Amino acid sequence: MELLLIFFSLAFLGFFGLFIHAYDLLWLKPERLRAKLRRQGIRGPKPSFLVGNIPEMKKIKSTAVAKSPNEHDCASTIFPFFEQWREKYGRNFMFSLGNVQLLYVTDPYVAKEISLCTSLDLGKQAYQQKERGALLGQGILTSNGPLWAYQRKTIAPHLFMDKVKGMVNLMSEAARILVKSWDSKIEGMGGGGIADIRADEVLRTFSSYIISKTLFGGSYTKGTNIFLKLRALQKALSTPSLLTGVPGLRYLPTKSNREIWRLEKEIQSMILKIVKERSKDSCEKDLLQMIIEGANSGDIGADTSSEQFIVDNCKNIYLAGYETTAISALWGLMLLASHPEWQGRVRAEVFEVCGGKVCAWQLSMVTQEVLRLYPPAAFVSREALQEMKFGDIHIPKGVNVWVSVLTLHQDPEIWGPDADKFNPERFAAGLLSASKLPQAYIPFGVGPRICAGQNFALRQRSLQLRIEEQARKLEKMLNQKQKNINTQIETNNLDILLPDDPSIGLKDKSAS
Repeated sequence: MELLLIFFSLAFLGFFGLFIHAYDLLWLKPERLRAKLRRQGIRGPKPSFLVGNIPEMKKIKSTAVAKSPNEHDCASTIFPFFEQWREKYGRNFMFSLGNVQLLYVTDPYVAKEISLCTSLDLGKQAYQQKERGALLGQGILTSNGPLWAYQRKTIAPHLFMDKVKGMVNLMSEAARILVKSWDSKIEGMGGGGIADIRADEVLRTFSSYIISKTLFGGSYTKGTNIFLKLRALQKALSTPSLLTGVPGLRYLPTKSNREIWRLEKEIQSMILKIVKERSKDSCEKDLLQMIIEGANSGDIGADTSSEQFIVDNCKNIYLAGYETTAISALWGLMLLASHPEWQGRVRAEVFEVCGGKVCAWQLSMVTQEVLRLYPPAAFVSREALQEMKFGDIHIPKGVNVWVSVLTLHQDPEIWGPDADKFNPERFAAGLLSASKLPQAYIPFGVGPRICAGQNFALRQRSLQLRIEEQARKLEKMLNQKQKNINTQIETNNLDILLPDDPSIGLKDKSAS
């Protein structure tokens, strides 16, 4: 009897200790962080236990009134909750996703200080590895500290401008294949000279081909299969759930989680199979070979295996390379189709460039304006790994910082009264003259973690538009589905989905 009493007493103490720890982790710790921000005058919506502000975000989204489709104000359309809170609480406010505390920044001068910060204490969020571990692992997009620095040192040199210039023939080949496929569609439609295509799928295929060739070299066909599996994994992680927002959901053997685990294992197996084949013949000097050599050098730390180093970084490069480039190219084509004057100017310049007469400066202006209105990522997201200060704001350790790229890129105080209009002319004299605060133009991120592949992405995007504009005259054919961009709110994260049917009409220039 006495032993039984001791057992129940210990069990009770263990349960009580676990309860206190969980309560501290899920509520008291986030509340302490919020209190530190409140003392500085930073306000925000009141969070709910476990789910934070996610239910309120869903409610605001479901009742939001859509803005005019002629406007480029994506922030109000996609994230109406952030715009409501910004109007109510000021340019900088706090909110919660589950038990993760975030500081939302739209003040341009605070954003400027963040963009100039070179400290690695402003790192990537811990929750990203937890919630997107199957997709991102501990690759260059999510790791911190010495591991990230080593990954950057391994991967970045292969994406320097001198290396990118050597990839122009590859990009040209892919773009010509793309245009040729469009020619075939037009010819198949008879004598009308007009065809409709699913531009998003075509551009994704274009980007995945280039990334596969760059990453896997001669094994690019197998790389394309990995790309398809990654797309499936990405969709599986974006599946809506009634339990979205509940911490620990990723550990439960739900149908969705089982599918995620299966795809994760398949992708790992496919990448490692290519690696084993490569080890027999390492004469290729592509990006995969650089990653393999980096993994085998012994500088990756004791907590990361060489296999995981290779798999995670291959997945990261795929996701960072194909999706963002395809989306930006799609918006570029749609904006040119919507503005015939600029389409004509770019086409005329492209013909001159191909004749070796001038530089493609107007195409560069268009590319910069597309990235301003429709940046690859809506936010620059970081976590304060130590206490930090930006402007007058002291950011406690553990607070996540989201800088709204969409808001900064269309702030009238920075860009002038036509900030929400498509006007590439603003970049005619360069970025320094285009805005009052050049540091607020951050399409590729900020600080030491600025996108390592930005030269690769810009060259690919410009070359693609150049060849397509040389071959075609675009006509905008947008339907209601294109005017609506869906958002999916997930546990401690937000995903932007592409328009459901971004078709662009192609018209044979000989038919015009």
